Amino acid sequence: MYTKSMGNSLIFIVFFIIVSITPSYGYDPLDPFGNITITWDFLSDNEDTIDVKVSIHNFQLFRHVEEPGWKLGWTWRGHEVILAMFGAEAMEQGNCTLFRGQDKPHCCKKEPVIIDLMPGAPYNMQSANCCKGGVLTSLTQDVTKHVASFQMNYMKSSTSISGSNFSMPENFTLGLPGYSCAKPFEVPPTKFTKNGHRWLQVLETWNVTCTYSPFLTSYTPKCCVSFSAFYHSDIVPCPLCSCNCQGQPRADCIDSYKTSVLKLPQANDAEPVVRCSHHMCPIRVHWHVKQSYREYWRVKITITNLNIIKNYSQWNLVVLHPNLRNLTQVFSFNYQPLPTYGNFNDTGIFWGLKYYNDLLLAHGEDGNVQTELLLNKDQGEFTFKEGWTFPRKISFNGDECVMPSPDHYPRLPNSSHIATKSHLLCLFLMLLLTILFL
Repeated sequence: MYTKSMGNSLIFIVFFIIVSITPSYGYDPLDPFGNITITWDFLSDNEDTIDVKVSIHNFQLFRHVEEPGWKLGWTWRGHEVILAMFGAEAMEQGNCTLFRGQDKPHCCKKEPVIIDLMPGAPYNMQSANCCKGGVLTSLTQDVTKHVASFQMNYMKSSTSISGSNFSMPENFTLGLPGYSCAKPFEVPPTKFTKNGHRWLQVLETWNVTCTYSPFLTSYTPKCCVSFSAFYHSDIVPCPLCSCNCQGQPRADCIDSYKTSVLKLPQANDAEPVVRCSHHMCPIRVHWHVKQSYREYWRVKITITNLNIIKNYSQWNLVVLHPNLRNLTQVFSFNYQPLPTYGNFNDTGIFWGLKYYNDLLLAHGEDGNVQTELLLNKDQGEFTFKEGWTFPRKISFNGDECVMPSPDHYPRLPNSSHIATKSHLLCLFLMLLLTILFL
């Protein structure tokens, strides 16, 4: 006989199974298929050695890899040794004392860490898609620079994977905060052509998928949003303690006037050095409703870098607002819609113009960039009431920003006047009814 307790137990079991088999990585509804994929192509088998091409593809729409860049690591399954490498280099050579009396291998470590070469590296050390200093652009911003690759020749090991002729490493890492990598899996071999007529393919191809989760990178947000409007004199600031609170652990900050006399850490340190503020965020985005015309309305967006030491290169801003589908003109920024829900266009990505404002300088060095948007008023939807003109969500470099509470949004100046008139009208009607019934 089926009972309620049995039903509850069944629901609990099904829920437990779903949670157990569901991937633990982060999911972003604005970029549901975004990931970084490591492709391992076995080019040739030379009896004692193997030639491999390793490629890193950034398939994320708006998250990118900035300086100091990726650091690709893995664990060899056996006693493999990297003999030579082109397009990248291992950070450490390791113990290569077994190779006396001959050219030393490039790396003998069990867990090598590989970094990209810097631009301008010697030609004999380069390979295709190398030498970017570990920087990868997002798929939206620059499709030509979202891939890095290198080649290497390494000594075989007796260890192999069941069903494969080659030994594939494991425990891949990218050396980037917030990213975790799954286990390697075999895919159809990569095909390539040299003359456009005859297609060749590698011996085997394996992929490793790495995904981003904000819960792995930091326990605090990295940006916040403030609002203002032409019809209201007050500015709605970033919420108090948006990213941290002064006086709390790991909440150090520096007053602007002290930066010139203090010895600051390097810009690539994990923790940002921010200017002291009530919100303690390294990035502040200000959305200002600037003007209203008969058929259009204008918005000004200002991004301010409050990080004392860090410049943000290849930055981007993702905005969710229903009126973006009627965006008419963007000044001084690049823009591209992100249609994440079919043809419903309410999300867009903004980024700087090359050599003009694609670099957001540190605070104290003119650390802000700004743009203006001209949007067509949708007569069936547009309104200044109830905060409709303000964005629903904003993220900077893929990290969601803390928004003010809707209760604090700038309100129309006549709202209180209308409320007062309605209140007086109600009182007048009640008084009139009282007199009529006397």
